[in-house]
Amino acid sequence: MKKTVLITGTSSGIGKATVFEFAKMGWNVVATQRNPDKETDFNGLSNVKMYALDVTSLDSIKQAMNAAQKEFGKIDVVVNNAGYGVDGVFEAMSDKIIENQFNTNVFGLMRVTREAIKLMRPNGGGTIIQISSMGGKITFPLYSIYHATKFAVEGFTESLHYELNQFNIKMKLIEPGPIVTDFYGRSRQIIKSTETNQYDGFIQKFNDAAAKVMKDAEGPDVVAKSIYKAATDNSNQMRYAVGKPGPMLLILRKLLSDKLYFSMVKKSYNL
Repeated sequence: MKKTVLITGTSSGIGKATVFEFAKMGWNVVATQRNPDKETDFNGLSNVKMYALDVTSLDSIKQAMNAAQKEFGKIDVVVNNAGYGVDGVFEAMSDKIIENQFNTNVFGLMRVTREAIKLMRPNGGGTIIQISSMGGKITFPLYSIYHATKFAVEGFTESLHYELNQFNIKMKLIEPGPIVTDFYGRSRQIIKSTETNQYDGFIQKFNDAAAKVMKDAEGPDVVAKSIYKAATDNSNQMRYAVGKPGPMLLILRKLLSDKLYFSMVKKSYNL
């Protein structure tokens, strides 16, 4: 019997690549988006079913997940991919900007996770895969709010796995490094101060260094393969670092003192 995976945020980037990866491997794929009527890339895939799902709406989540389970009988894996990145000057960020970032990246992920548990527990288990980031374990300049959401995802998932172990529900964390996706393009929300120009030199140094990093960044397919591995390796491994130089930086963060790590980051960005 074919297994079924439900993936959030499949309109581009990692989410879209993950749909193709699971479909290629013969799974039933529930590809969810806020506006699935606009999606055409999955039209030729007979084992991909589109559903509308907005992670900021609990009703939307329940409707999509219940419909998917009714369609396929069982959801074996849920991939919490929907999210976006806010970066820029914290002083200039309004409460609304901060709330929206947390509502999608943290509370939306929690909503989907809770509904997935309700479906998986009576069915004898499953796997919930959270798309975190190397930014859930290490930090860089100007991403304070984004880092806060990913640190929250890491702590939430690690704690949750203890109580779900008894139900054979596995929790997995994917920690990508820099990946060439819309995260750095149309999905990026940059916040700049309109009250002072004192941050301008800092921001320019950061952007210049970040552009160099992205020249060597890998594409979303490498993350999709890591997600598939996490879904199928039958291991108790929780964290999967992927996308150079992410895995190396995570190791360095463990080995280096705060002082040495902060110095390394400042040097990288000419700060």
